Amino acid sequence: MVSQPLVPCMPDILSSPSLHDVLRQRVPRVWVTHVLVAINLLVYLAMLVQGGGLWHSANGVALAWGANFAPATQDGQWWRLISAMFLHFGLPHLLMNLWALWDGGQLVERMYGHLRFALLYFFSGVAGNLLSLVIHHDPVVSGGASGAIFGVYAALLVCLWRERLSLQPHEFRWLFFGAAGFAGASTVLGLLLTGIDNAAHIGGFVAGLLAGIGLVRPVVAMDEVPRRPQLMAGALSAVAVLLLISRIPAPAYRWSEEAMTRQALGRFIEVDAEARGAWQDIMSEARRGGISFDELAGRIDSTVGNSYAESFEQLSQLPVNPSMPSANSLEVLRHYAQLRRDASRGMAEGLRHNDPRKMREAMALDSQSRALLGRAAGNGKTE
Repeated sequence: MVSQPLVPCMPDILSSPSLHDVLRQRVPRVWVTHVLVAINLLVYLAMLVQGGGLWHSANGVALAWGANFAPATQDGQWWRLISAMFLHFGLPHLLMNLWALWDGGQLVERMYGHLRFALLYFFSGVAGNLLSLVIHHDPVVSGGASGAIFGVYAALLVCLWRERLSLQPHEFRWLFFGAAGFAGASTVLGLLLTGIDNAAHIGGFVAGLLAGIGLVRPVVAMDEVPRRPQLMAGALSAVAVLLLISRIPAPAYRWSEEAMTRQALGRFIEVDAEARGAWQDIMSEARRGGISFDELAGRIDSTVGNSYAESFEQLSQLPVNPSMPSANSLEVLRHYAQLRRDASRGMAEGLRHNDPRKMREAMALDSQSRALLGRAAGNGKTE
């Protein structure tokens, strides 16, 4: 705060250079802002090359690139709290954030300096993503630089308020209320529209306020920044982060288990395609004749029955969690593998004993397995 009376300072304020001029003289280059903008842009372009959408990317693409997602983040992939700050779900999302970062980031970087600006940017982004994990009990795939950007604008408000008596009145009003209006309007927009992670915005803004108080330095005003508020802001920041971490609810499932299940289902689909092809070849050869029933039974056991038996055992050992996205697919394919195993074993036994009844039962199980897949595909249970 300025200790001198306001009235004697008025002539100096009115004749003083603008805040932009002072900041440009102190910090001519804002390379941190430029680097952050470049990284966000490059990540978006890389996502486009790897299958991301121009206007909107699917959650799977964002997840592969490091989006914040409770089952994955809390499964040891805590780096997603940072990586999520650099990916965007589409061009409108990217352009809005880069415009805000370019406009506010340069000003705040000059106010706080390169290192302090980088610290408050990343602290705000990580805090926003932590609050997102706390608030969203259902798994939500989130990403974007907006949490960190809200922190940047909060730090801007802190610095402007501290310097308010040393700034030209019209410049203070323009910058302060412009930054406050941006933060307020964006928050209201997040409440009105779906698909916006307002928790990350609010968490980033509060973190930016604390970081701004803790890292602020004199710009135009000549008095030193009091140490006590800075120390208190630092302590509150540490307590807030620890509190957020302690309040994160347990995820509905573990992403490593979901990924393992998806890989196993993918392998089974390949095994099933080969086994069904072998089954059709054996049935065609049986209708043509020229091969004994014992030979047919042996081929069914070796190329079909054993494959489904092994697959059924592997699928049965996978973790069962109804909350996992692949839970329905796992249940259907495990039952399918069991039916196919029993059908092939029944057919082999029927051939060895020349038992038409067992062969008919085996064909019925085969039809039942195909009907199961048909119903599941119609209900959208397997993808």
